[in-house]
Amino acid sequence: ELFEEITRLQEYYPTRAERAILTERATEIAAVTRAKTLVELGSGSSDKTRLLLDALSRMGELGAFVPLDVSASALEQSTVDIADAYLGISVRGVVGDFTRHLSALPAGGKRLVAFLGGTIGNLVPDERASFLHALRAELDPGEWLLIGTDLVKSPHVLVPAYDDAQGVTADFNRNVLRVLNRELGTDFVPSQFDHVARWNPEGSCIEMWLRAQQAMGVDVPALDLRIGFAEGEEIRTEISTKFTPEGVAGDLAAVGMAVAASWTDPAGDYLLTLARGPSAET
Repeated sequence: ELFEEITRLQEYYPTRAERAILTERATEIAAVTRAKTLVELGSGSSDKTRLLLDALSRMGELGAFVPLDVSASALEQSTVDIADAYLGISVRGVVGDFTRHLSALPAGGKRLVAFLGGTIGNLVPDERASFLHALRAELDPGEWLLIGTDLVKSPHVLVPAYDDAQGVTADFNRNVLRVLNRELGTDFVPSQFDHVARWNPEGSCIEMWLRAQQAMGVDVPALDLRIGFAEGEEIRTEISTKFTPEGVAGDLAAVGMAVAASWTDPAGDYLLTLARGPSAET
C-alpha cells in the first residue's frame, strides 16, 4: 500500500514515465508479440498492465493472464478486479518470489512476460544475471520479455524520487523494521531510525539506508541474537540500479536474448525493452 502511494507522488517519475510509454506503444507490442498469455512478474495491483491487456485483447488472441507476486493479499484483489474487467480471459495468480519461483508459472500459451516498474534494478548484478538466466531458461521459442528499466540521470532528479517531501518513502523504508518485528519478534523502534537515500555513482544505483539516531541494542529472538547499533550506524535496506540502453541490451545478450525494440518516454527518463526469447534452433 505504501509503495502504491509512492507511485502517485510528484517526485516519483518512473511510474508516470512507464505508463506514458505503454500508452503509446501497447498496441505495437501486442501486434509484434501476438501473445496468448500475459505473465506479469511482481505484479502488485496490475494497474499499468491493463494497457497491455487492452491491446492484446483487441488482437483477439489473448486467453490468459498470470500475475506473480510475493503478496497474496495484493494478488487476491488484483486477480478479482482483472477477472471482472476481462470476462473472456482466464486469470490465475501465482504467489511467489520471481527470483526463486519462475518454474511455478504455467508453461505454454505463447507468453509475453512483463517485468515492469524498474524492479530488476533492486537486484545486485549477480542476482540480476541469475534471474535473467533463469527467466531465459523458462521461455519457449516464440515467447517474449517486456522489461522496464529506469535510466541514469542527474542525482538532483533521482534522489528526491526516493526521499519525497511528504515522507512516504521514509515510512516505506522503516516498514522493513515493522516486518522484522512481526515476523522475527525483533524489538526495533522504527521511529528511532532516519531514512537516508543517496546516489552511488560507482554502482549506478540509489541506495536506501536506515540510520540509527542513537546507540541501541535490538533483540532477534528467532535467531537468539542481539545486535548493537552505534549512533549514526546505518542499515542498507534497498538498492535501485539505473541503466543505460546499451547496458540493458548487454545484460540480455549475455543470457542469449535479443532486443527486438526499445522505447523511452518523451523526457528520456525511462526505458521499456521488448526482447525475444530463445530461437527455435537453441
